[in-house]
Amino acid sequence: MQRPLPRTRSLLIVLSGPSGVGKDAVLARMKGSGRPLHFAVTATTRPQRKGESDGVDYHFVTRERFEEMVKGRDLLEWAEVYGNFYGVPRRQVKEALEQGHDVLVKVDVQGAATIKRAVSQALLIFLAPPSMAVLEERIRQRNTESVIELERRIATAHEEMKQLGTFDYVVVNARVARAVAEIDAIITAEKCRVSPRVVAL
Repeated sequence: MQRPLPRTRSLLIVLSGPSGVGKDAVLARMKGSGRPLHFAVTATTRPQRKGESDGVDYHFVTRERFEEMVKGRDLLEWAEVYGNFYGVPRRQVKEALEQGHDVLVKVDVQGAATIKRAVSQALLIFLAPPSMAVLEERIRQRNTESVIELERRIATAHEEMKQLGTFDYVVVNARVARAVAEIDAIITAEKCRVSPRVVAL
């Protein structure tokens, strides 16, 4: 008797990497291309910036509301980053997966580790810079932090690079278009697995 082919299952894709590596640029390119992915929207307590839309760029919430979400276990992962809280709402991820959508979550390296502990079958992709010199230059070009904050971000980025070995795949972001193409290839390869990942929240 012929064995039935494995059923394609929804993926929980976690995109992470050090600060300044270009996660937002890669994500924006993927969103703009109409790829059939559900892009999880992070909740944050940081102030809304000019040009940002609530519910699109982030879910902007008060610190009190965020604390309620933490207590209610409503977040897949959360962390305090440079004085502000960030977290991935569990419900939107769970509902999207149940509807058959692949879900992409962008988090920092600490958040990726948290998700992996909670969801062992999550697919972790590490976005890496071509070199640490390039990464440091990208961080410095932002001109959004003080000298002390800048040096702290660079030091943190060096520490985050050490976590690369805990991820499933690494994509070097030398050019955004190439990085996106490689992420697409990873997703395609995962869809062809004989033993697919089974994500349970």
